[in-house]
Amino acid sequence: MLSNLKDNFGARKTSRRVGRGIGSGRGKTSSRGGKGQTARSGVSIKGFEGGQMPLCRRLPKKGFVSLKKRIFFSINLDRIQNAIESGILDSKNRITIDVLVDKGFCKKATIPLKVLGRGTISHPVHIVADAFSVQAKFKIGEAKGTCTLVSS
Repeated sequence: MLSNLKDNFGARKTSRRVGRGIGSGRGKTSSRGGKGQTARSGVSIKGFEGGQMPLCRRLPKKGFVSLKKRIFFSINLDRIQNAIESGILDSKNRITIDVLVDKGFCKKATIPLKVLGRGTISHPVHIVADAFSVQAKFKIGEAKGTCTLVSS
């Protein structure tokens, strides 16, 4: 039974055999053309355009990466609402970054938490985070919940 198993036709394409005689059609230069740099191994020079000014140098430099930018782990209200409804989170307890790490929403507790306002929330939740969007604060307040900022 197992000895009769075969791949579907076309599932394993045979590799191109080069340099196996002139009669094969891919002998002598092995489909690499004549002599020179491109016939050797390790040919590609990234971005080299034959002496012409490369595109990466023709285009103007623009922008920079700010060292002051704070990177947040952001979570939307609809994810919190779904987690409460499915029993993953409890609306009676405070929701912090540590709770979210324990429940598998975030990998590290060292990343600052920001709550965003996509979706709706119907449970009065008590969230402790580093930042809240305006919409998130408004919607949590409407649901009789509280937003507590972590002093950082």
